[in-house]
Amino acid sequence: MAMTDQNDDKIRFQIELEFVQCLGNPNYLNFLAQRGYFKDPAFINYLKYLTYWKEPQYAHCLKYPMCLYFLDQLQYEHFRKELANAQCTKFIDDQQVLLWQHYTRRRTKLLAEASENLASRLPQTNGQPNTSQP
Repeated sequence: MAMTDQNDDKIRFQIELEFVQCLGNPNYLNFLAQRGYFKDPAFINYLKYLTYWKEPQYAHCLKYPMCLYFLDQLQYEHFRKELANAQCTKFIDDQQVLLWQHYTRRRTKLLAEASENLASRLPQTNGQPNTSQP
């Protein structure tokens, strides 16, 4: 493969990665819906093509995996039509924020419990866990 082909592939990968992650933003989806992108058959085909991002070798590159859920939903015409409605988009956005808040609280709690569990298993030295290595 020529150097320019490799560079082109890298740029295409980065562009598609960035675009797929933008699909995790309900306000961006509303923007696309209001401008008629979801009525364009070529754009719909592009969204179908992008489903390859669900494959593990690509999905691990995503910083915002919620975008894959929206990419799946965008395969349905009814969902695409509803995104033009600002109230629908606001509801989705609110639900997404609530999910993140719940996830963060739950993860923090689980990490604290795991840390306490680990600390209770360490040998104690003068009331403090012995963290020195043998």
